[in-house]
Amino acid sequence: MFSLRILPAAICAALMALPLAASAQSAAPTGSEAQISRLSDVLRMDDVIDIMRQEGITYGRQLQEEMLEGRGGPTWDRAVDLIYDPATLRQRFDSVLEAGLADAPEAVAQIESFFLSDLGQEILTLEIEARRSLLDDAVEDAARARVEDMAQDADPRLEALERFAEVNDLTEANVSGALNSNLAFFQGLAEQGALRDEMTEEQMLRDVWAQEADIREETLQWLFPYLALAYGPLTDEELESYIQFSMSEAGQSLNNALFAAFDAVFASISRDLGRAAARQMMGDDI
Repeated sequence: MFSLRILPAAICAALMALPLAASAQSAAPTGSEAQISRLSDVLRMDDVIDIMRQEGITYGRQLQEEMLEGRGGPTWDRAVDLIYDPATLRQRFDSVLEAGLADAPEAVAQIESFFLSDLGQEILTLEIEARRSLLDDAVEDAARARVEDMAQDADPRLEALERFAEVNDLTEANVSGALNSNLAFFQGLAEQGALRDEMTEEQMLRDVWAQEADIREETLQWLFPYLALAYGPLTDEELESYIQFSMSEAGQSLNNALFAAFDAVFASISRDLGRAAARQMMGDDI
């Protein structure tokens, strides 16, 4: 379920982050907000956010080296740390997820029922452990080699993983999310005057779209090793049960809502990273 990863193309993509300003104190949660908060707890979103924060901080260092030529120091580190604030990230994510599931209240109970089952809890644990393991480049390399072996051996499990990816639209959703994030990053740079004045929105779109093939290749190189690592311990029957849930109305509602939430958050935070980088490049305080 948590197979979305915004992959950087050159230096113009960002992983999960948040606006630079802290959110204002919110009002008491409504019934719907409480329901979505409970669903996020069931889905162990705090664990997912923690991993993505680690990925984001690593990406912030990469961005500093590649785009800011190593400049930034403590000021940049503080900005990146604030951008990836877990509490704000969770609040932003839940808000968009709530909107995505607003028209499917009956699906929420079915989603909770599946993921509170023994199989659902095992799946969540495996997904989170796999995502955390892939923070290690050596583990990722080994997982890629495993997928290559599966392809050479015509392993039926690889076909099942391909079905899972297709049912959940994982490749296209990741590619689309990365392109949207890259555009938002450009827009953040432009808003702060870090791009040449004559660069139009249309030119930004062309530059971003030119990255599509590379992003698609990076997505595939990461996605199937992740799936193979995460679901390797599942039996064929258990994986098929997960595929069937994903195909259900509740599963599709969740998948669509998750990707909508991630995409909206990614775009806003990529824009903020662009703004922050532009300010650093132009010598202003972040």
